Amino acid sequence: MSFILSELHNKVMVITLNRADKFNSFNREMALQLHDALDKAEANHAVRAIVLTGNGKAFCAGQDLAEVTDPNGPGISRIVTEHYNPIILRIRKIEKPIIAAVNGVAAGAGANIALACDIVTAAQSASFIQAFSKIGLIPDSGGTFFLPRLIGLQQASALMMTGDKVSADDAKQMGMIYKVFANETFMQEVMTFANTLAEMPTKGLGLTKRLLNESLFNNLETQLVGEDREQLAAANTYDYNEGVSAFLEKRKPEFKGE
Repeated sequence: MSFILSELHNKVMVITLNRADKFNSFNREMALQLHDALDKAEANHAVRAIVLTGNGKAFCAGQDLAEVTDPNGPGISRIVTEHYNPIILRIRKIEKPIIAAVNGVAAGAGANIALACDIVTAAQSASFIQAFSKIGLIPDSGGTFFLPRLIGLQQASALMMTGDKVSADDAKQMGMIYKVFANETFMQEVMTFANTLAEMPTKGLGLTKRLLNESLFNNLETQLVGEDREQLAAANTYDYNEGVSAFLEKRKPEFKGE
């Protein structure tokens, strides 16, 4: 059985976590299949945006604890270093917009994988839980890196220590996510949004993502140097020339992602 489904819709690759009977919790095979799906989406030039979502009622319930407690399983250290860390690094290094479409509960590593994406959308009934403290663990999958930067140290500390559930509306209000859509139209709204991004200058969006990654570590002077470097790179793309020509000719640009 494939635990990860990949389907290309026009220029948008939809990657679906597919262990619905386990609330899309991760085991080793599912994690490795997600690595492969992300690699293929990155390499496919027809793909200009990626949507990550879940099948069934949940987005992702995090780690399958049956695997953690299995004496013949990979163990926590390998799960973190071989499963989750590579997923987070792939999400941040792929220079195409990645949209998390959180269709239901996102707990533990599932929540933090969503928050590592460029843009997080959620269905009205979705929720986010930093569930690690409930079993005596610490937040992994980049949670201690991304969540404080999204909502501040105080709120991140509280959510990680208490394991409180956060509704989609509250997550949007506190700046954790970007958009909340009605359950009934959720994937339709997500795909409309993703298709809009897929028609934009993909190289420029990728360079923007690169600079946002660098901004997490740089001081202002270093960041300004980076902006100069990447602006020059953007100015040498087909899409820049097309955008300027379209503006001067008062027409809609037709970007190629090149």
